[in-house]
Amino acid sequence: MQLLWYYLWEDTRKAGDMFEQPNDLSKIRHTIAVVSGKGGVGKSMVTGLLSIAMARKGRHVGIMDADITGPSIPKMFGVKGEVRASEAGAFPVPSAGGIDVVSMNLFLEHSTDPVVWRGPVISGVVKQFWSDIIWNDVDYLFIDMPPGTGDVPLTVMQSIKLDGIVIVTSPQELVSMIVSKAVKMASAMNVPILGLVENMSYFECPDCGKRHEIFGKSHLDDIAREYDLKVLGRIPMQPNLAVQCDAGQIENVENIYLNEAAEELLKLEENK
Repeated sequence: MQLLWYYLWEDTRKAGDMFEQPNDLSKIRHTIAVVSGKGGVGKSMVTGLLSIAMARKGRHVGIMDADITGPSIPKMFGVKGEVRASEAGAFPVPSAGGIDVVSMNLFLEHSTDPVVWRGPVISGVVKQFWSDIIWNDVDYLFIDMPPGTGDVPLTVMQSIKLDGIVIVTSPQELVSMIVSKAVKMASAMNVPILGLVENMSYFECPDCGKRHEIFGKSHLDDIAREYDLKVLGRIPMQPNLAVQCDAGQIENVENIYLNEAAEELLKLEENK
């Protein structure tokens, strides 16, 4: 175990000298990664909702879908077509609401085609999404990470200068342990943690209005206190939200439960 942490320390202590530069024509004011320690907590949905929240604040938003082998952002936003390229770089594809999207699925002939690549190749593509894509006048670029603490999260934290990360969790006690892993990785990489968002937090009965904790009692406040982190929002289970995502119309969702998160992210503008 000591040997494992030695290699991690050796790999991360030089991270500040390894940042990749964005495309010469890009203008990105704030870059935020959305992470989770495990799959199945709705990280991509939270990425989408955070993006919509900032767009509704009048900000120009982009999403880099760094989940190369399991991309879902284009489906949620109903984004289709191919990424347009030029000699200077390639351009993201805008959603109906004007959110710029880059995803591996926009480079495939068919959206169901699998990407069967090893880690180094996948990490290289993620870097290209940063350096070869022209992110034109983007106020907030959200990076939708794959779950876990493997190649891609490590590549992003080492290669891209982040304003911070948002950690997505769910109510199960098991997830509390997994969140701790994400917190400790961010600390090892010297990346600020902006806060926590809990997905599938509860279900509100449409008939009586009573809240039901389907996945058990939330441990979000305990985790926040333990690591001195902010709670940015709690998203309930919403059948309508799932339907809108499947239909590619996530931007039509009225209540996204992340207004507090949006206000917190706006504070980043005070420091620049």
